[in-house]
Amino acid sequence: MEKLINHEKYSSNKLNPISLAFLGDAVYEILVRERLALQGDRPPEQLHRLAVGFVSAHAQYTAVQKILPYLTEEENAAFKRGRNAKVSHIPKGASPAEYHAATGFEALFGHLYLTGQADRMRELFKIICEGESNEKN
Repeated sequence: MEKLINHEKYSSNKLNPISLAFLGDAVYEILVRERLALQGDRPPEQLHRLAVGFVSAHAQYTAVQKILPYLTEEENAAFKRGRNAKVSHIPKGASPAEYHAATGFEALFGHLYLTGQADRMRELFKIICEGESNEKN
């Protein structure tokens, strides 16, 4: 995924981890939506339900557990920056641990996007999707 706007002077380390997670949330959702759309025609309600199955705090917490062993030192640092960020509130559908891990997960994807590591994003996304089958839904 190529950066849509070129911000050569901006390093992901200079961004507030919550802003990095905000960007990473959108990037990850694009990957999820692309995957679901390419699986075949489905009604919008079903696409939404399936997408939530990937982007909820609980789902992202599960995804983090799958990819943690594969993260580089730099990627792990980006994840930890997001995970340890102070958040203003935690949604009622998520535990604090899940929400913090999900924020770290999103920060990781924001970092990968800003540093132009599209192939690495796809590689991690593939690991996340291994064993997942949304065909039954």
